[in-house]
Amino acid sequence: MTHALELNGITKRFGTLTANDDVTLTLDQGEILALLGENGAGKTTLMNILFGHYAADEGAVRVFGAELPSGNPRAAIEAGVGMVHQHFTLAGNLTVLDNVMLGSEPLTRVRSARSDAQDKLMQIADKFGLPVMPEARVSTLSVGERQRVEILKALYRDARILILDEPTAVLARPEAIRLFETLRDMTKEGLSLIFISHKLHEVMAASDRVAVLRGGKMVAERTTSESSASELAELMVGRKVERPVRQDHKIGAPVLVANKIRVEDTDKARLDDVSFTVHAGEILGIVGVSGNGQAALGALLSGLMPPTAGELTLAGQDVSDLGPREVIRAGAGRVPEDRHAEGVVGELSLWENAVLERLRTPEFSRRGFVRQSAARAYSAKLIERFDIRGATPDTRIGLLSGGNMQKLILGRVLANNPRFVLANQPTRGLDEGAIAAVHAELLTARADGAAILLISEELEEAVALSDRIQAIVKGRLSEPISADEADPQRLGLMMAGVWTEDDDAA
Repeated sequence: MTHALELNGITKRFGTLTANDDVTLTLDQGEILALLGENGAGKTTLMNILFGHYAADEGAVRVFGAELPSGNPRAAIEAGVGMVHQHFTLAGNLTVLDNVMLGSEPLTRVRSARSDAQDKLMQIADKFGLPVMPEARVSTLSVGERQRVEILKALYRDARILILDEPTAVLARPEAIRLFETLRDMTKEGLSLIFISHKLHEVMAASDRVAVLRGGKMVAERTTSESSASELAELMVGRKVERPVRQDHKIGAPVLVANKIRVEDTDKARLDDVSFTVHAGEILGIVGVSGNGQAALGALLSGLMPPTAGELTLAGQDVSDLGPREVIRAGAGRVPEDRHAEGVVGELSLWENAVLERLRTPEFSRRGFVRQSAARAYSAKLIERFDIRGATPDTRIGLLSGGNMQKLILGRVLANNPRFVLANQPTRGLDEGAIAAVHAELLTARADGAAILLISEELEEAVALSDRIQAIVKGRLSEPISADEADPQRLGLMMAGVWTEDDDAA
């Protein structure tokens, strides 16, 4: 029997690092295979070799029995391989439709068939339940909306083998469930699917088979129906993983207070009459479907977007009109939604990223010159304290896995003992071990008296970490409820805009 896909003895090295070590894997026609592993285990590297972004140092890739030329994405696409990347590969200055069509038409065509392309795009969008605006400029879209475009871009090209690298990282659970239901229907017609995910409930529900990478090596394969989430988590990290549990303790005085905040984008309100309070030693969770104002809320609290109405105070100080530098000086720390675009500068070293937000302090600069020895020593402490693996102070930050990059960002924030912490999607795309580590650090900061605002689309995370929870819908916030009263059904209704029996914000 000819497999839809064969990876035979794939090895890939980056200098002294072996990212993939003699990996062999098969995929059958109509099968859904989940690829699991810790951040940095080699999953994305392996898929990039399959798609032709990287050339393997050893081994071969075969699609329906035919060997693919190494390092040739065009050959992979022509063979019927499509890929949805974990990190966006979209042109922000182009429209959604332009991005989807990009590279899909022959250069000899005199006029672009935009009308036909738009019809096809909208048919796919409707079928998959992934609404988009074809003429919207990508730079204006939220993170969740951009992810939808990435998925549609791959589905537009009639792939026979589809690779999805964290495809639902920014989708709400109902959207993710619907996506996989549709993909399951497509496998009945012969589509073969590989997806990388750290959401074990998703893996258990959607896959036929699971392959586990650890340290670049294939360590296990399981038939999904014969395994369990706990077994898979242990196979991923090589040990039993338990997430920390929030403990009851005394909540302190108000630290961050927002009163009737309004933020506008041209004529459209992005935050409308928003009020909330975060106390010392408290985590306030904000839940909602992507695109309902979370980005504007994050920008507001980071000093990137001033309110057009209302007041924002931090420890009694009005910070409504302060920029990012002043907000940080006032005692705020931020873990941004997009760690690659907003959290780090990929081409700089770990030590440079570690001190970026404190570069002008006496600790790290003197007479206009950076105190590199002090910065390196500081970053070395962060590496040790926050278990940033496979890194030295001089490691280029762009080479780190997502989990280790997130640990650096979180460590950079928490090491300054901030009064207030914005944690915006802090565990997006992280493995079970990294999630447990991030949760532990946030709960430790809470115990030490920090006021934390958690923006998360993961309901289990919000309930586990938060003391109180509010839902955000179309730029408005519900009244807070205790996390102890927040069952999935109630949160689902709140995220749909149903906040009381008599109030429907939608």
